[in-house]
Amino acid sequence: MGKATGFLEYKRRVSEAIAPEERIKNYNEFHLPLDAKQRKVQASRCMDCGVPFCQSGMMINGMGSGCPLNNLIPEWNDLIYTGNLEQAYQRLHKTSPFPEFTARVCPALCEAACTCGLNTEPVSVKENELSIIENAYSKGYAASKPPKVRTGKKVAVIGSGPSGLAVADLLNQRGHSVTVFERSDRIGGLLMYGIPNMKLEKHIIDRKVKIMEEEGIIFQRGVNVGKSLKAAKLLEEFDRIVLCCGASNPRDIKVQGRDAKGIYFAVDFLKSTTKSLLDSDLKEGTYISAKDKNVIVIGGGDTGNDCVGTAVRHGAKSVLQLEMMPKQPDYRTQDNPWPEWPKVCKTDYGQEEAISVFGKDPRVYTTTVKEFVKDKEGNVKKAILVKLESQRDEKTGRMNMVPVEGSEQEVAADLVLIAAGFLGSENYVAKAFGVELNERTNVKTEAGSYRTNVEKVFTAGDMHRGQSLVVWAIREGRDAAREIDESLMGYTGL
Repeated sequence: MGKATGFLEYKRRVSEAIAPEERIKNYNEFHLPLDAKQRKVQASRCMDCGVPFCQSGMMINGMGSGCPLNNLIPEWNDLIYTGNLEQAYQRLHKTSPFPEFTARVCPALCEAACTCGLNTEPVSVKENELSIIENAYSKGYAASKPPKVRTGKKVAVIGSGPSGLAVADLLNQRGHSVTVFERSDRIGGLLMYGIPNMKLEKHIIDRKVKIMEEEGIIFQRGVNVGKSLKAAKLLEEFDRIVLCCGASNPRDIKVQGRDAKGIYFAVDFLKSTTKSLLDSDLKEGTYISAKDKNVIVIGGGDTGNDCVGTAVRHGAKSVLQLEMMPKQPDYRTQDNPWPEWPKVCKTDYGQEEAISVFGKDPRVYTTTVKEFVKDKEGNVKKAILVKLESQRDEKTGRMNMVPVEGSEQEVAADLVLIAAGFLGSENYVAKAFGVELNERTNVKTEAGSYRTNVEKVFTAGDMHRGQSLVVWAIREGRDAAREIDESLMGYTGL
């Protein structure tokens, strides 16, 4: 696919990022896309490799390799190269309902598995995808296409995150009547309030939701199923229910002084900023502010990085990001071969911005909080940190990170953000419908199925698989839709 010798002739090139000192002045997306000519060049690097691992979507040693949606990547790379952008959109849309989301926030499992990346740099798949969908919107290819025939079946989707939207989209295309219930004031779930604006501007979500509404999907905002709306009423009115409420139960840390004021979960911090930004451009001042504060972020993943970038934009006095694990290597090691996901150190946009503002990387590795110190009013003012080392548990044989005696140090802390992951879904929705949970507090199903123990009730996304990527949530939603359609109609062509 692409130009047969493109990967030999051209080097990888991606969109330019606005300099950190400029982009932190606002909350907008900050990449400047390549022009159409350069995009064709980048698509031509797709090397007709014979076995396209980029679209495999399989698990290797417990890690995802290739696109979970099985996007037809070599095909639409070739179509970009030859200038057939409408057909490129049709091939992309065949497997991906929301490329405008994944092309912005996905960590690009496809690129990590690109054969071109075995000996040189991978094809810029993610940006090629973004160019296809944005061109489709500008040319009208991505306009609404309501189903011509309705089946008379009604489906309720609880939660409007990526899995809920994916379920709704595919079942609506099939002709079922779909209503999506969202407890928040805006549609999008994790996409809306869990991902900062600079990674995904919210008008992008609103644009797609408007199309879905034009196609017949009903969105009910501000409806908290299990509290303001009874589960029994939905079971009576709808033929099928799909629980897509995410893994929204944040992991806490249990140390002395945890009850101090000024300690928040990362998701609450990020949501408060995004909501205030959308409601009043931050003018009403009700968000959790990091301005002029010494900020500690506990957690080294994507959410921790988002907290760093947001705190920098607020005008934080300092930012410190704690990671329990050692720093990853800068390059693949021999025990992490292609096409496995590369376990290497990544300096993301938030860390880049902190380096630009404060002159050093905010990350401190093999370190955690031992204790928080409060002032007379109960506000957090300091944190006592402790170094960690890896030790083997003699009983279980597992390696654990344990404190190093005498390694304590005291640092200033006015605002602490806990970004330590999630433990599963909030269980009140599961209790309302009477569905069983597994040992990880995710909704329990048979392996390979999305059907719960309750008749008519299905589940998908993080509520089913646990905290994961947006692209995996979309895959779960589409797979669940197929199973639901078969249960309704006795067969499925989805």
